Amino acid sequence: MPDRETLEVDALVIGAGPAGLAAALRLKRLLGEAGRGDATVLVLEKGSEPGRHILSGCVMDPVGLRELLPDFRERGAPIEAEVSSEAVYFLTRKWRLPVPTPPPMRNHGNLIVALGHLVRWLAAQAEKEGVEVTPEFPGAEPLVEGNRVVGVRTGDKGIGKDGKPKGSYQPGMDVRAPVTILAEGSRGSLTKVLVERLGLGGRHPQSYATGVKEIWRLPAGRFPRGHVVHTMGFPLDRETFGGSFVYGLSGDRISLGFVVGLDYRDPTTDAHRLLQEFKTHPWVRGLLEGGELLSYGAKTIPEGGLYAMPRLYADGLLLAGDSAGFLNSARLKGVHLAIKSGMLAAEAAAAAIVAGDPSASRLARVEDLFRESWAWRELRRVRNFHQGFRGGFYRGVMHAGLQLATGGRGLWKDPLPGGPDHERMETLSRRFGSSRPPPRGKIADGKLTFDKVSDLYVSGTGHEEDQPAHLRVADLDLCASRCAEEYGNPCQSFCPANVYEMVDAPGGGRRLQVNAANCVHCKTCDIMDPYQVITWVTPEGGGGPGYDGM
Repeated sequence: MPDRETLEVDALVIGAGPAGLAAALRLKRLLGEAGRGDATVLVLEKGSEPGRHILSGCVMDPVGLRELLPDFRERGAPIEAEVSSEAVYFLTRKWRLPVPTPPPMRNHGNLIVALGHLVRWLAAQAEKEGVEVTPEFPGAEPLVEGNRVVGVRTGDKGIGKDGKPKGSYQPGMDVRAPVTILAEGSRGSLTKVLVERLGLGGRHPQSYATGVKEIWRLPAGRFPRGHVVHTMGFPLDRETFGGSFVYGLSGDRISLGFVVGLDYRDPTTDAHRLLQEFKTHPWVRGLLEGGELLSYGAKTIPEGGLYAMPRLYADGLLLAGDSAGFLNSARLKGVHLAIKSGMLAAEAAAAAIVAGDPSASRLARVEDLFRESWAWRELRRVRNFHQGFRGGFYRGVMHAGLQLATGGRGLWKDPLPGGPDHERMETLSRRFGSSRPPPRGKIADGKLTFDKVSDLYVSGTGHEEDQPAHLRVADLDLCASRCAEEYGNPCQSFCPANVYEMVDAPGGGRRLQVNAANCVHCKTCDIMDPYQVITWVTPEGGGGPGYDGM
């Protein structure tokens, strides 16, 4: 066993996203008010700097940020635009049909932000008030004594592909704290382990969507700054949940993306390809003509709602943000909820730290705080939204209308049924009546539409090549045999970064090649592998996407 350094802090936050930074900033203030101004609040971030792994649409309801920092404008928060106008369209293959904007998607008063830039600014605000933010230190495994979480172990550095230490080897350290707040983002790796180990799961397993996004610069005046567009329909079939967004940014840029629910049936569903097909629509093609692709990225989104949220506490542990499922899928918004969830976790943590009692019974106060908050009221009204679309688009629209009228009830029961996304994927034979999917032609033209590798090039993604793969496949033989026959190796479709490829094996046949250096840390593979043999773990610190204002 390597000789590991131990660092003791008063409070530990994993993840420098909106939830983690809000938690740290609020906690530092509360401890100061309680006479504990010298308390150490440490935020560990796996990216090379705060914001580098952050991606969102992002139209933000400012309620959370305003509550955390009422003077955020005076402090210079980076705002791309205020929403000035909006539209919702239903797309056919050729036509664009305007529809009334559903009440949950009305954006008057909201702000368009580059979330990565906002997070970088928020980290600076936290540091000004004494919070310690440390990048390139991923939380690799939880430290648990009995059923009490006592901190995390950070990842080792300088391990080669062969698993042996290199000359640059540095063992990770054990960071111990009375209270650890996990705000790792969607499908957090530590959260996944602890939810299962400590029995924190909600009434339903979490359900996710994958969002893929490009930023384009358009000819001057092509798309108004502050204009917001959402679409339904093309190129999705009638049974798959999802849609697109186009947001007008500063500098004649737009944020353009596509979101698809991972509870789809078709094993060949490919979010990246759907975005490229979306761009072939005549309206989108005309919008992008003469423009320039600037950047690309992808992430998963926890869309299961209130009934899929895990218990928010355990001995020494609190959960916040996407890790805890704080997202309103009807509004396609989570930043305001992430910030609020971090503040709620901070209030529960501060009281426990001051009392010297970080037990589950003390930290359970976070659930009471949540139920007393506007975040609970908002999420309760949409608690069955995503599940309502499991029967297809038209049935989902009917469900959504009824839920709007009844405050969130399902059509015939509450809660509506839910389940793991990967279990809904159909085999090739069931879906297509054959062990081979129908052929799909190439769509990339290098100007309007791109293949995954080309898009990946503008994502800034990079990992140290000589390190153990952070995508662990438990049974490679299964990939080449049963998975190929039953599902056609859907990892090649659902991964938005070309990580997984079936290639010719030296002795004949086919084998799975894992291009781990391509990974944009979206976690889709961990969610959608039909056999659940893929596990995403943290790579060496600093590796991953290099988003600049995504």
